[in-house]
Amino acid sequence: MSSRAIATARTRPVSDPDTKALADPGNPAFRVDQWPFYLIARTASRYEMDMEQALRRIGMDVPSWRALMLLHERNPSSVSELAEQGVVKLSTMTRVVQRLEKRGLVRIARRPADARVTDVYITPDGEHAVEQVRAIASRIYLSAFKDLSAEDIETLNSLLRRVFNNL
Repeated sequence: MSSRAIATARTRPVSDPDTKALADPGNPAFRVDQWPFYLIARTASRYEMDMEQALRRIGMDVPSWRALMLLHERNPSSVSELAEQGVVKLSTMTRVVQRLEKRGLVRIARRPADARVTDVYITPDGEHAVEQVRAIASRIYLSAFKDLSAEDIETLNSLLRRVFNNL
């Protein structure tokens, strides 16, 4: 067996019919290292720490990055749409948008068809910031997923979408 195959075998848990039970906090045999939410939170926190450190060098933070990436794909979006897509509280997204507006990365305007809605538009400076941050995010992504195949990533994304939808 090659050293890569051995390393891969060590990182893959042996399929155990009790794995689902061990991951249930209501089970007396519960093990935190088998709990998917622990692993998801741990992974997400590590990613956020790495991104925060890298983004700090260009005067950006993770919530701003999320808002700009969402706007880059759906411009304009309302503040509430950004909050929903970014899975953050509306008040938090409002503060993020205000910070981005002060920096000239977005502009806000009342929606003509419904003045109760505030639309957020990415500016050319915001698009430039997206390019900078995508380069940073790419380095972290390539490092984190270096030994995963495209199929592994498809499977991971599919499973995470299913769990999210179940919630």
